[in-house]
Amino acid sequence: MRKGLCFRLRKILLCVVGLYMAIPFLIKLCPGIQAKLIFLNFVRVPYFIDLKKPQDQGLNHTCNYYLQPEEDVTLGVWHTVPAVWWKNAQGKDQMWYEDALASSHPIILYLHGNAGTRGGDHRVELYKVLSSLGYHVVTFDYRGWGDSVGTPSERGMTYDALHVFDWIKARSGDNPVYIWGHSLGTGVATNLVRRLCERETPPDALILESPFTNIREEAKSHPFSVIYRYFPGFDWFFLDPITSSGIQFANDENAFLPPCSVKHISCSLLILHAEDDPVVPFQLGRKLYNIAAPSRSFRDFKVQFIPFHSDLGYRHKYIYKSPELPRILRFPPLVQGIPGEVGTRAPALSVIRHLKEHEDVSLVPPFLRPARHPGDVPGERTRMPAGQAEEALADLRRPPPVAGSTGFCGQRGGRACGPLSLLLPLNLRSCWEDSDRAFWPSAS
Repeated sequence: MRKGLCFRLRKILLCVVGLYMAIPFLIKLCPGIQAKLIFLNFVRVPYFIDLKKPQDQGLNHTCNYYLQPEEDVTLGVWHTVPAVWWKNAQGKDQMWYEDALASSHPIILYLHGNAGTRGGDHRVELYKVLSSLGYHVVTFDYRGWGDSVGTPSERGMTYDALHVFDWIKARSGDNPVYIWGHSLGTGVATNLVRRLCERETPPDALILESPFTNIREEAKSHPFSVIYRYFPGFDWFFLDPITSSGIQFANDENAFLPPCSVKHISCSLLILHAEDDPVVPFQLGRKLYNIAAPSRSFRDFKVQFIPFHSDLGYRHKYIYKSPELPRILRFPPLVQGIPGEVGTRAPALSVIRHLKEHEDVSLVPPFLRPARHPGDVPGERTRMPAGQAEEALADLRRPPPVAGSTGFCGQRGGRACGPLSLLLPLNLRSCWEDSDRAFWPSAS
């Protein structure tokens, strides 16, 4: 019996070793496998959602479009209007949403990463946050993702993004348009921005969330590569097939070409990266920033790197949970496009306007909602207790303080802070009184 068990274990071990040795040769002979593993477009999560109905995901101020960049290629697109238009957007058709792009609110074109669809949970939550800050959010599934039709490729994904950008610009007039890429979407974003700069139509800013330097370094650092990282000929077996498939996503080369190059990216850059990111290592985002910061291509533009400490637990895709995100998005190129105010407090004012117009605490964005109990993590989504909500709304309805008084929270006009204003992060509290004058003309 013992001999039979040993024989079985030896047989299993030989099969495992044989499979381990065979996989590199299989990938080398069939580079399409590696491309599939990079795109992961066949992984559609969450499952069983109807992408034609974004309201099912809590986006009841969002419209679903379909665009056709090329023959036999169709893109599914979501357009979320600023949260302050939540009521006006109910029951409106696609034409109304397209016309809305010409309003005074800036626009973010969001380019998602691999796997999933534009309806992914973390992506939807980010749309809500950006919408609450006063932005239009336009996002889409690349060809071959979600309900979009076509075959994935780096060239095709870049062309899809270019087509959607041009579609936005044709309807947005002089409104600022910012490009936000996440993970693999950062590669699409830098490809896109480089092409826009080459034709001298750069976006107003580029935001890269969890970026890498290039796809070879990312593939080598990815957790899936751990068991083969020290395999003899790793580059030849695993990385060269990626290149031979026409996949590069060279963020470092796209955005930060040497000074002698004629064409390079020329717009402001904001990089966001969590230290505990298990998918795209933090050091790759830092390396990208270190390449960009001294580059001459950015000498007339702002470059900023925002790290998120590992204790926060934002990992690869939860930066949207940060209560600091409104402050971070005071990044000067973004602030200039927010209507109603000039300066770095404009996004905060947009949040205040959202709260005051709706007078419904349940609509407060996730990063402003209170914890369930003292000691809970701030920003955890929940509804206020009824009594506290009534006090908060009473505070909202109070008239603004006397003009000319100074201070805040009990100092300005002798007024004490109401519970809703206490929920605001410090960077928003200083905007509370200004928002009275900016958005409550009837009370002045």
